[in-house]
Amino acid sequence: MTVRQPWDALSGTRVVDLAHPMRRGMPQSPNHPPYRMLLERRHGDLVRPDGGSAANEIVVTGGHVGTHIDALAHVSQDGRLHDGSEAATAQSATGFSRLGIEGFTPYVGRAVFLDIAGLHGVPVLPSAHEVTVEELEGALKRAGTGLRPGEAVLIGTGWSRHWENPDPEVFTGQRGGVPGPGPAAGEWLAARGPCLVGGETLAFEHIPARSGHSVLPVHGRLLVGAGVHIVETMRLTALAEARVTQFLLVLAPLPLVGATGSPVRPLAVIPAGDDT
Repeated sequence: MTVRQPWDALSGTRVVDLAHPMRRGMPQSPNHPPYRMLLERRHGDLVRPDGGSAANEIVVTGGHVGTHIDALAHVSQDGRLHDGSEAATAQSATGFSRLGIEGFTPYVGRAVFLDIAGLHGVPVLPSAHEVTVEELEGALKRAGTGLRPGEAVLIGTGWSRHWENPDPEVFTGQRGGVPGPGPAAGEWLAARGPCLVGGETLAFEHIPARSGHSVLPVHGRLLVGAGVHIVETMRLTALAEARVTQFLLVLAPLPLVGATGSPVRPLAVIPAGDDT
């Protein structure tokens, strides 16, 4: 009997990077420290006797900048975390003693892509469009598949296309808002028990025009109520263009002990030529 190795199953697949490149000045929420990277040492600052030289950098960033994942400690409701404990008893200047991002088990499993923009036949949903339960069900029917507990669900709004807009406030939605799931859609997702959900905007929420992140009900329902991790600022346009609806997702955050989130580089593994 021949036993196939895991890598044999990947023969003929292609890998699609679902993360935006991280750079200084990229769009981000004003609620988080900005990403900064600079060369601490340049070639020629120190030259070894054999003529060799090395350069290195220093990186300063918030945990919720660029493509990133939220830990369950990121949000509390009425002062309590997902496990029912008081948030104040878990937090300190050095981070959280429980529910930090280091507790997230790296995910390797099926992901379902619900392309809401594609459902409407547009590349990008309008600003401040609220994704509804009916749209989620319509996209799921269009995908021709179902959702299983413990897997990943990604919501396509097309908002990735605004990432390179010269006006960063377009992507951040500070004036016009951004598309995303409303409270009812968040409840629908929570009821299906995914391990994680993901989207293309700074916050996995419907953000009305000029409201900012004043309230985040979907975060509260998913992170606190259901224990569902959220991945934000994903680059999902390649999935939409290829009409991919399900694939193998590989996702692992940095194990930052006590952190409320971490940059992440999700990878979609798709059979070559797959457009379903």
